[in-house]
Amino acid sequence: MTDLDQLTQSLARNLKRWRGERGFTLDTLAARAGVSRGMIIQIEQARTNPSVGTTVKLADALGVSITTLLDYEQGSPVRLVPADQAVRLWSTEAGSATTLLVGTEARGPLELWSWRLMPGDGSRSDPHPEGTVELLHVTTGTLTLVVADTPYAVAAGTSATFEAHHPHAYRNEGTEPVELTMAVSIPPVR
Repeated sequence: MTDLDQLTQSLARNLKRWRGERGFTLDTLAARAGVSRGMIIQIEQARTNPSVGTTVKLADALGVSITTLLDYEQGSPVRLVPADQAVRLWSTEAGSATTLLVGTEARGPLELWSWRLMPGDGSRSDPHPEGTVELLHVTTGTLTLVVADTPYAVAAGTSATFEAHHPHAYRNEGTEPVELTMAVSIPPVR
């Protein structure tokens, strides 16, 4: 199965799932998204690969991110996204490109962090409030991410997301500095 086939299958499965969870009929989703009923049927049957614009309209109409519609489902509280599974949304012959590295459905305050961990260094974090999600992308070195006492090796070029209400830590067990960008999504106070 090619990457495009896998993406088409994921989109079909996720669109059906979210339309069902929202209780939307085909006609309701078509009206909300401004996309024809026939196009939605073709997408849900994995018979077509819609444009980025159509996918964004559907995501907006469902109230989810485009990442959620394109994501390969995984069951762990930690999701690693290797570079070859990141979704390239567009590119030009001149070399411009956008790549969706990782995303989440979390709502509330959002923080963006830049980290640098020298060899042998680490940082431990107490659990955050329920619903807090962290997303990270390693650009240099290999990060050892520990969530709920389980270590995950996150190599340069790999992205990850995890539920941060678990105890977690970041360690550099290698011989070169680790650099990463991290976003933290905190649930709104109720």
